[in-house]
Amino acid sequence: MSDNEEEKAAGEVEKTEATEATALPESNNETLTDEDLANLVTAEEYLLRKDVVLLEYEKQMFLDLIHQDGLLVCAKGLSYERVLINILKVYSDAGNLLLVVNSSDCEEQYYKSQLEAKYVHEVANTATERERVYLEGGIQFISTRILVVDLLKQRIPIELITGIIVLRAHNIIESCQEAFALRLYRQRNKTGFIKAFSSSPESFTIGYAHIERTMRNLFVKQLYIWPRFHATVRAALHPWQTQTIELHVPLTTRISSIQTHILDIMNFLVREIKRINRTVDMEAITVENCVTKKFHKILQAQLDCIWHQLNSQTKLIVADLKILRSLMISTMYHDAVSAYALIKRYRGTEYAISNSGWTLLDAAEQIFMLSKQRVYNGQNEFEPEPCPKWQPLTELLTTEIPEDMRRRRGADHLEPPKVLILCQDARTCYQLKQYLTQGGARFLLQQALRHEVQVGKVSEQFTRDSQSAAMAETETQTKTKTKIKTEAKQATDESKLEDTSTQLDELTQLLLSNDDAEAQHLFEESYMLTMTQALPSAAAADVDPNASIFEIIPELEQFDVSAALAAHRQPCICLQTFKTEREGAMALEHMLEQMQPHYVIMYNTNVTAIRQLEVFEARRRHLPADRMKIYFLIHARTVEEQSYLTSLRREKSAFELIIDTKSKMVIPEYQDGKSDEAFVLYKSYEHEEDAASSSNAQTRRGAATGAALAVAAVTPKVIVDMREFRSDLPCLIHKRGLEVVPVTITIGDYILTPDVCVERKSISDLIGSLNSGRLYNQCVQMQRYYAKPILLIEFDQNRPFHLQGKFMLSQQTTATNADIMQKLQLLTLHFPRLRLIWSPSPYATAQLFEELKLGKAEPDAQTAAALGSEEAATGSGGEQLQFNNAVHDFLLRLPGIQTRNVHGLLRRGGSLRELLKRSQAELADLLQSQESGKLLWDILHVAHLPEKDEVAGSSALLAASKQFGSGSHNRFRKAAGEARRGRR
Repeated sequence: MSDNEEEKAAGEVEKTEATEATALPESNNETLTDEDLANLVTAEEYLLRKDVVLLEYEKQMFLDLIHQDGLLVCAKGLSYERVLINILKVYSDAGNLLLVVNSSDCEEQYYKSQLEAKYVHEVANTATERERVYLEGGIQFISTRILVVDLLKQRIPIELITGIIVLRAHNIIESCQEAFALRLYRQRNKTGFIKAFSSSPESFTIGYAHIERTMRNLFVKQLYIWPRFHATVRAALHPWQTQTIELHVPLTTRISSIQTHILDIMNFLVREIKRINRTVDMEAITVENCVTKKFHKILQAQLDCIWHQLNSQTKLIVADLKILRSLMISTMYHDAVSAYALIKRYRGTEYAISNSGWTLLDAAEQIFMLSKQRVYNGQNEFEPEPCPKWQPLTELLTTEIPEDMRRRRGADHLEPPKVLILCQDARTCYQLKQYLTQGGARFLLQQALRHEVQVGKVSEQFTRDSQSAAMAETETQTKTKTKIKTEAKQATDESKLEDTSTQLDELTQLLLSNDDAEAQHLFEESYMLTMTQALPSAAAADVDPNASIFEIIPELEQFDVSAALAAHRQPCICLQTFKTEREGAMALEHMLEQMQPHYVIMYNTNVTAIRQLEVFEARRRHLPADRMKIYFLIHARTVEEQSYLTSLRREKSAFELIIDTKSKMVIPEYQDGKSDEAFVLYKSYEHEEDAASSSNAQTRRGAATGAALAVAAVTPKVIVDMREFRSDLPCLIHKRGLEVVPVTITIGDYILTPDVCVERKSISDLIGSLNSGRLYNQCVQMQRYYAKPILLIEFDQNRPFHLQGKFMLSQQTTATNADIMQKLQLLTLHFPRLRLIWSPSPYATAQLFEELKLGKAEPDAQTAAALGSEEAATGSGGEQLQFNNAVHDFLLRLPGIQTRNVHGLLRRGGSLRELLKRSQAELADLLQSQESGKLLWDILHVAHLPEKDEVAGSSALLAASKQFGSGSHNRFRKAAGEARRGRR
């Protein structure tokens, strides 16, 4: 930033802070002294404070966002969290009301822990309490659904909001609740700020003009891009580079052959799927993408919208590509026994008849054979081969790292080394913990028993290895105490509960199914180990490499890394995943700050983790001799290395696309919503002719009459049930200019006019409501209280607009298309006034609602809320509520009684007993029709004889009984009696 720009930024900050000071209550303004005013500082002066520790690029991020609102997109691992914390600290004051939206639970807890408690307010449960908390100011982390309702009901002082901070901005689309809240905020607050953050540049490459649409939905005009190759970032991280050592671990011959065969099959299936679907864009389906971590997301984005159009062979190939990727991962990262158990599943007859045919290829036969050879030797004895990375890891922990500590620290100041081992998932963490504490042979034997792999005869070499490992473990158990970190298990259980509660569509379930879900409770996301034997010297050659010299540390539930390190003066090894369920990617940063490791071993590769290590070292600013030493255990020229390089390439391509888009995009001056030219916020509901006549009238009658006409124009409003704010439709209705009135109503979801009530159903909800009978009861209520009930069947905008095959059915129902259509037909027969509307998307629904309201009266919120409740007021709107609903429905089914005369009959008819005693003339008077009175009197008093065809049918039955004789009936009765006695 140049000097002129810094002066401009400082002036802007001073102006902002002066505005904030004047925005305080009058009592505070009166008490502000010269000393308080002198405490106001510029952004540059704030960054010079000792308690503000930011890297150079983080300072620039801070200045950019303080200077002007915008969207900040940074590379993964560069962590904007500290920048955001300092922005929150700047606005931590009772005179400011700052809202943070779209944050996860772990992010919310982290930011709250870094701020002063007196300025952070919890969101209250009741509306009255929330109004009070809003007026207290401070910082609030609030869910968007609550915020939208409070903004619509004006419970929150919109004009007094200082600003809104949006996290994970790449998820903000125009139909989401966050965009709805920002639109409501900008309509009535033209001075507050909006600052957005995102660390997922690849998300902005999906779809057409994603970055422009996101900025438009956020009401920001500035885009700040911070890739890893940014000059400021490189200048901040390069001087503090750590010593990095890459250890290229060769694959075994069998693993390398299995990898080659799997890639050959993948290549064949990719060519096959493109041959079958020549008219479908399959550009993203490549062998390179098949081995990346985001393969399922790529497939879903590419095929989700056309999934119903693909033939069965294509769907089988998609499923098989996912299976082959899981086999690749299992072969590369899991132990030989687990990989063999997984591959053996696909050798059975059931899978052979349900796949795309890849199991019949020669390469598949080689995969099955080589996987078995990794577990059994030539004599068919159980002798599984160890993972290729196990031996290099053991050498690092027992030999390389201790010797390096002696060289770097000297023999006199020998400090126990602290080693952090980073893994990609909890399964790998568990594998390494078991290997280090039990030995490889014993762990593989346990895996064989758990996966029900037949052990049979054990080879002599494997027996010696397992016995030596068991003896070493017995010796080490007497030497130390232990502690374990258990906090990850609770997060894993919570995530499992959340996963089972969600409903997934066919493609999502296909891509995200867990191969070993029953074993997830065994895996935790971090372990702390300690070395329990003296470190072997360089001259000690008699140390058994299979002997376990590590122990887990299992004492405290509330695990404290610092306390554990202080209590144990032995070498400490921490096993940690790159990110956890509870803390996400911030878990690694917290572990680094607590542990301050001397060595980091990257057992798997991860772009985000590598950059987090770079940033952590740059913050510490240690001398080269005191910096961390990082070891990479990587299989060179394999799928593992290719996946890592592909991730780097895709992120770089995403940033290049964003940079190119920024250089070409045209941003309107009114996009920030601070001027009246923001046309997306306003819409006129007058027709062109009406607008012309009103302008002529204003010219003729003067300005006063024109103002009166403007006031007379009423904005159409739609009453929306509070539960519907989970969907996108209320946001799109408001975007079209209609006023959204949130009310808790018991009948319907949307009230368009006093006569029109709409019940909205998605496809899955429609099927569930039809099967449970809930939809029938809802239609009964709508037809009883509204003249024009409507059932809206709304499709997903990314799905086809028709019911075809098994696409429309959820995974939890056994119904067929015919059953659903029959039930819909019965529904229309039972409710003749019910209208069915089929909508292809929420956008079409919003347009439809707007057209249905043209020229109609506006609904009343109090009346809509009262209908269907026990306290409903009686009168013209709720007249029929004073009658028994069952009697009302029964009378409507009698001839001569219609909706026009049923209310008069209910008021003056007395009871059903009295109705039977009345004459035909009295009934005609009650129904105000001679014809209706005769029809009702006849149905109540005249005995209706069978018609001629009914008589002919009964005569035929009588003749048949005479032909067969009475004995036939007796025989049937006798057989039925014997059957009953047999059941007893």
